[in-house]
Amino acid sequence: MADTKFDLIVIGAGPGGYVAAIRASQLGMKTAIVEREHLGGVCLNWGCIPTKALLRTAEVYTNMKHASAFGLKAENIGFDLDAVVQRSRKIAKQLAGGVGYLMKKNKITVIDGEGRLGGANGSGPSVIVKGKDGKETTYHATNTIIATGARARTIPQAGLEPDGKLIWTAREAMTPDHFPKKLLVIGSGAIGIEFASFYNALGSDVHVVEMLDRILPAEDKEVSAFARKAFEGQGMKISTEAKVDKVELNGDSVKATITGKDGKSVTDVYERVILAIGIVGNTEGLGLEEAGVKVEKGHVVVDEWLSTGVKGVYAIGDLTGPPWLAHKASHEGIICVEKIAGSNSVHPLDVKRIPGCTYCQPQVASVGLTEEKAKAAGRKVKVGKFPFQGNGKAIALGEQEGFIKTVFDEKTGELLGAHCIGAEVTELIQGFGIAMTLEATEEDLFHTVFPHPTLSEMMHESALDAFGRVVHI
Repeated sequence: MADTKFDLIVIGAGPGGYVAAIRASQLGMKTAIVEREHLGGVCLNWGCIPTKALLRTAEVYTNMKHASAFGLKAENIGFDLDAVVQRSRKIAKQLAGGVGYLMKKNKITVIDGEGRLGGANGSGPSVIVKGKDGKETTYHATNTIIATGARARTIPQAGLEPDGKLIWTAREAMTPDHFPKKLLVIGSGAIGIEFASFYNALGSDVHVVEMLDRILPAEDKEVSAFARKAFEGQGMKISTEAKVDKVELNGDSVKATITGKDGKSVTDVYERVILAIGIVGNTEGLGLEEAGVKVEKGHVVVDEWLSTGVKGVYAIGDLTGPPWLAHKASHEGIICVEKIAGSNSVHPLDVKRIPGCTYCQPQVASVGLTEEKAKAAGRKVKVGKFPFQGNGKAIALGEQEGFIKTVFDEKTGELLGAHCIGAEVTELIQGFGIAMTLEATEEDLFHTVFPHPTLSEMMHESALDAFGRVVHI
């Protein structure tokens, strides 16, 4: 008979759940993880990783079209959609297999099926798992972590319910059986913009509709404005302060009525629609209400240590609300487990220090407060900016589009935020993340030696610029 008693059971094997399980095992806990679909969750199988594979294809394709700028010849450039998708799926499969290996290596019991909280017992909450054969098994654990993630938000009143054929979520958008010549993307956050960038690069006529007054609304205003100009220069159509009032599905096309900020409505026909207006937590069917777990606005309410307030029940990741990021979920998983284990060195997560990355062309990355939010918080700030066109490595790469912006507290020199747009800024941003974690001031950044020639030199120059000491502009 299978073992049914554990120190910790994790429901959901995404980047939050499987990392939490591994850390628990490292700390000596007898651990099990429940997963209804794929190890690695949405991020690894249908999100972060496979989309980056697609976007890498788009980047290479764009470079091939501009081969002459590098003294190269590339003629009759084209792409095989099936091969592009298969490369992405192969990478996802490889990494999912890697998670399976990690579970075995760390002696974590993997339970296939759908888990939900059961009644409490002497040692803690129980978890009932419905297997793929329909049979239910009850497991017991001292502690349970819920890490079931989230799914795409929909707009039923406008007819915007994904059907898998004409109206896509991210899942359908990354495994298309048809390349849309004309595409409507609803929502301009990271997910919407990444898919808009991918399809636009491969030749689709892309129209992005955003309800707010700017695209990438979570980013610094200057970054948003620069991104919009860049995307429109690539041929993308962007409508802000606009909404899709209704859609009509007609055979192999979608008729959409869009109302702009001037109040006028326009109807147009698209081959496909991508819905990217945010996500909602997967809270259903988990027995949360029966267990006394509080849910607000589609997300589980937790404290700084990820506790739900119900003894032995915790929740992490997208399920607990924004920012909806894989690395946030993973870090929460470690914090949660280390707190359960009684660690004295664990610290609550500071969401202001979580970097955000968007892998469009050009890339966008940020950490900390925007200039606007810093000022709204009553901080007097010093702001520095340095353009890619002033950096030798960027010029050599043929990537002169973009800038790096830093926001400092005027009095203390504390780095409050960094906001970047341009080539490889998703790799550069962690330098600022480390600086913020170490509570670095402008002086610390001034005295750091940045290697030459690198894109990272712009990080240095941006800090110098905030205090009137910039060198190369």
